[in-house]
Amino acid sequence: MRIGHIAVVFCLFCLLRVNAQETDSIRTFHLNGVDISESYGQFVRRRSALEVNVAGHDFLREHFTGNLVQTLEHIPGVHSMDIGSGFSKPVIRGMGFNRISVTENGIKQEGQQWGADHGLETDVFDVECVVVRKGPASLLYGSDAMGGAIEIMRLPPPSENQIFGEALLSGRSVNGAIAESLMLGFKKDAWHVKARYSGQDFGDYRIPADTVVYLTQLLPIYGRRLKNTAGFERDASLYAGYRKGAYRSHYAVSNVYQKSGFFAGAHGIPDASRLQDDGNPRNAELPFSTVNHLKASVQQQYTAGNLSVRLDAGYQNNHREEWSLFHTHYGTQPAPEHDPDKELVFRLQTYSLSARAQWTPSPVWAHTVGWDVQHQRNRIAGYSFLLPEYRRFSAGLLWLSEWHPSGNLSVSGGIRYDEGRMNIAAYADAYLATYLAERGYSDETATAYRWRSYPVRRRFGNLSGSLGVVWNPAGEHRLKANIGRSFRLPGANELASNGVHHGTFRHEQGDPSLPSERGWQLDVSYACEQDGLSVFVSPFVSWFGNYIYLKPSGKWSVLPHAGQVYRYTGAKALFAGGEIAAGVDFLRCFSYNVTAEYVYTRNLDERVALSFSPPASMRHVAGWKGKHAQVEAEWQAIAAQRRTAKNEDPTAGANLFHLRTTVRILPEKINAEVTLSLHNLLNKKYYNHLSFYRKVEIPEPGRNFQILLKIPFKQNIK
Repeated sequence: MRIGHIAVVFCLFCLLRVNAQETDSIRTFHLNGVDISESYGQFVRRRSALEVNVAGHDFLREHFTGNLVQTLEHIPGVHSMDIGSGFSKPVIRGMGFNRISVTENGIKQEGQQWGADHGLETDVFDVECVVVRKGPASLLYGSDAMGGAIEIMRLPPPSENQIFGEALLSGRSVNGAIAESLMLGFKKDAWHVKARYSGQDFGDYRIPADTVVYLTQLLPIYGRRLKNTAGFERDASLYAGYRKGAYRSHYAVSNVYQKSGFFAGAHGIPDASRLQDDGNPRNAELPFSTVNHLKASVQQQYTAGNLSVRLDAGYQNNHREEWSLFHTHYGTQPAPEHDPDKELVFRLQTYSLSARAQWTPSPVWAHTVGWDVQHQRNRIAGYSFLLPEYRRFSAGLLWLSEWHPSGNLSVSGGIRYDEGRMNIAAYADAYLATYLAERGYSDETATAYRWRSYPVRRRFGNLSGSLGVVWNPAGEHRLKANIGRSFRLPGANELASNGVHHGTFRHEQGDPSLPSERGWQLDVSYACEQDGLSVFVSPFVSWFGNYIYLKPSGKWSVLPHAGQVYRYTGAKALFAGGEIAAGVDFLRCFSYNVTAEYVYTRNLDERVALSFSPPASMRHVAGWKGKHAQVEAEWQAIAAQRRTAKNEDPTAGANLFHLRTTVRILPEKINAEVTLSLHNLLNKKYYNHLSFYRKVEIPEPGRNFQILLKIPFKQNIK
């Protein structure tokens, strides 16, 4: 039924007498008959002292995977932490979770990003441009940006009045996924409006293995499908922009709903009986998760002479639920009367406000002052417990100055002060206290464990800043250096948790006395582009005096099925490494590019690597590009990762081969595009060291054929 609806939509578009909508990613200025063009990516890289990569419209289409973070993996230094059901969270230079800030329409995305099994809630079809900033970004974004930032941005509106839109259809073979997206919009004088609806349906995904091993237990994988990894996604968004003279405003509202199953062997204790084939590879049964992310934002900007003022306001409601057949590890707990299988509920509301004023007193000086404030409230429900209820408030004030004494030299520096407050509610588990008392534990032990969350009231103050220089000694050379101090407020789980986290199979304890994470980071880069040749080198080093991580305590928990107790602890830590890239264009339509990346992590107190350290990797891409088609062949070499944290398994390396091609259909009339890709061509069995499923020895998906069909259209209006 769903496929029939898609076919009707595409037939209607093919019958329209419309011209292709060409998205222009080049900024063009007209001065007395002379055209001066510069891509947005070149502009950002030339002005920013931090290393910046811009993934424009063409990049996102050519590397489309149906998953935004996996698409961005083609940028050196960016990795995807997968959770098995097509959802991922970003990792930049070895840092992830709450150490990476993701913004959209000027508002920081806020969900349950602290969890390894929680993905990024965004509509991949609604992403038009992405700016990736590597390195300390706390100066601009505050807490959660100490490892970098990902900005999801809008492309500028069409220059002419018109009705426009696009229809997209995508399919993947590895899990039988079918996705569609329809966008309609218009540009009329000062107004620019777009509406989009997207949907995805996917089944259990295939792996190149018949069995997996968990704690020496051999578990069968029937039909080489990972049972209960199916799900669906439904997204809707509305965006409106207004431009009149010196005034600009933007309004956006979006809703993302996702439902995905949990592989039974990765949620709770694996059991072969739960892995029996149910004959339906497209159903998501217990255990599963749902998440609904509602976001609304308003942006106002006014420019008067050399002064520009901008205001961003946003509201978000992230509602996540995890469902699992009611179970209790101690028999004194009865099943709830309503929704007895609703295990965990998180409702996170976020209000945010940001103000910026930029003053340009002369052609060589620019000053920016900014103020950010955010308030969060997290509420919980369900028969189990993982994260406490809390309120968090943070506010920051920043100053940034830029000096451009010449066209080839730019110096920038700034300072920021933030204050944060955490108010965490206590949570006592009376059933657990009864269970421990019945088994003869002392009152002291029973009391210590019954408090699953400690009451915490903390206040934090943090100072951050950066100083950087960009030097272009010649048009084809670019040198950058930036030193920055960044910070991150500890999360509620790091301050107050005390119990079993079934997603990680361990007992986790917080420390209410933890201070903020603070660190110093140095980034240097060199780039050269000349006559079809390009070279890029970007080393970095970061040192943290209080890097928060889970430390094995060597003490066994008294809770059933809990194992060893892990405590959130601060330690001195070191990150170092870099990215290298080189490319050559030859014979007018051929190209070859190679990129390599390496991250070294070190817990200086324990003298071991940090967990979730990405392995070194290299990509070789050979391509041909014609007028209406292009083809790329890629060899991805992933090194083994043997530098692991305590109780973390090493991961073997792999060599993978991929193919991609894009063809324009009827470019003079419809300008439709078809992008075909073949991932893991040889169906190689390999493991992702960053995957949520790595700990249960589940390999990555096997050979995957993907198609993306895009039909744009436009019609000029008066």
